[in-house]
Amino acid sequence: MSLSPTSTTARRLSLKVSKSLLSTRHRRAIATNSFPNVTNSDVVIVGGGPIGLALASALRSSPVLRKKLSVTLVEAGDLDSIRTWNPSQGVYSNRVSSLTSASQSFLQKTGAWSNIEGGRTCEIEDIRVWDGVSNAFIDFSAADLQSSGPNMARITENLNLQRGLLRHLDATGDIQIIQRTKVTSITNDHEENGGWPLVHLDDQRTLRARLLVGADGFNSPVRAFARIASFGWSYDAHGIVATMNHLPRGAYEGPNTTAYQRFLPTGPIAFLPISSTASSLVWSMKSPLAATLTSCEPGVLTSMINAAFRLPTISLKYLLQKISEAQATGHQISATDLEDEIRWREQSHGIDANSSYSSLAIKRLGIPPADSADLPPLVTEIQPKSIASFPLRFNHAESYMGEGSSGRTVLVGDAAHTVHPLAGQGLNLGLSDVECLARCIETSFSVGGDVGSYTTLQPYAQERYLANHTVMSGIDKLHKIFSTEVEPLVWARSVGFEVVNELDALKAGIMMAAGANPARNRPVESLGWDFAAGAVKTLSSASRAIRAVKSGVDGAVSSALKSLTVKT
Repeated sequence: MSLSPTSTTARRLSLKVSKSLLSTRHRRAIATNSFPNVTNSDVVIVGGGPIGLALASALRSSPVLRKKLSVTLVEAGDLDSIRTWNPSQGVYSNRVSSLTSASQSFLQKTGAWSNIEGGRTCEIEDIRVWDGVSNAFIDFSAADLQSSGPNMARITENLNLQRGLLRHLDATGDIQIIQRTKVTSITNDHEENGGWPLVHLDDQRTLRARLLVGADGFNSPVRAFARIASFGWSYDAHGIVATMNHLPRGAYEGPNTTAYQRFLPTGPIAFLPISSTASSLVWSMKSPLAATLTSCEPGVLTSMINAAFRLPTISLKYLLQKISEAQATGHQISATDLEDEIRWREQSHGIDANSSYSSLAIKRLGIPPADSADLPPLVTEIQPKSIASFPLRFNHAESYMGEGSSGRTVLVGDAAHTVHPLAGQGLNLGLSDVECLARCIETSFSVGGDVGSYTTLQPYAQERYLANHTVMSGIDKLHKIFSTEVEPLVWARSVGFEVVNELDALKAGIMMAAGANPARNRPVESLGWDFAAGAVKTLSSASRAIRAVKSGVDGAVSSALKSLTVKT
């Protein structure tokens, strides 16, 4: 019986497909045999910090992906020590993060939030930011948002967040966590059209990943494997961190729920509440000066923190120079000598000893000064072993996805982007990455797609890259604007502060852009921080037009926000 042309063609096509499959299986077998301890996993996450753990938590909590998608997390550090982390009452880690309402909402959605110890978090209801040269200020308040959320953000220790995420993963189960194990190299199994990445560990195991996620920080091995270049620069500065003890707010002052930030010529200093009697410090300054200050006795840093929020910048410069000169000669200044110098300078500036601007009157009885809410509580001491510093840099990967032979890779968090901490947005950007990537994986998997394919990952890169870069650019502009003492620029930014502070709707838009209200998400996020920087920069020339533009801007921004509310 003769075969029809159609059946002959079909038979030839079937033979070609069979040979192709056999060839693929043969190559895969060779790759597997080359590394006998190979384990296949749909998703391999390198990095067990908050971002890597949050992604694992999101994937495991998805009804679509649970028990259907194999997930492996690799961490070089000891996660068991984080699981069993149990600090004494009142003792806090020096590395904290600000979780916006949007980030909190995401963690609640995954179920991880209930595992985070609420008593070790502190809500932020108000933020005061001011110019250290001119004292122009902006006050942000959660009450201005008129939303259901009671706070703009919540401060918590990174360890508290990590422990909560680990507890959630332990409860959900069905995930392989490999700890105390380093990635020695990453190769490719050399299949056509982009093979699966092979992650080689220092315990001789190899993981074969359908999708490899780099949540492994600034020096990302995954980014190096994917040959993804990055651009950026060092700020030649360090951020000093420490945990500060202070007296509780008085009965007339309200709770310790206000975050303070003062932009000094040396760099911004931030006071972040953790509890009623403890707060966290982040003080950015040039690296040599940071090294000098962190090497002094804790009492010196305590006095300098109080002075940095209160004294005019001319006296702060003198004090820092005096500390540096003493260090250069091999003699550290004592806390007592520094307090005497600060006392003399307060008197020379005419600062009333009973005013909140006096940094030496620690304990006050009775009704507090009228200006007490303008400044943070006076620091009484630094918690032992909490002083540290870290380098500040701007860095952004040129792509969030690997391509070609480096395909099936994607970057999240600090592996993709690093930003100045002045706005407290680093962790929140990473959690937004995680939320988006988990959503893209879930969407692809639900329709039978390949979770490591370009088609699956492209929407993530498209959504997050521009949003992240806009925020990063806005923060970098703010840093540059406030790093100068050139008088015309100081005047310009000060007027900009005053104008922005007069426009309640504009301030609400900035807060929403920073994630203060989870009901308004991506459309505002991708505009707000750049708009905030632009507002300070360009509105500075409009001081005489405040009354003229106030009603128009209020109406325009309010209409935009209402429009966003309708769309969401």
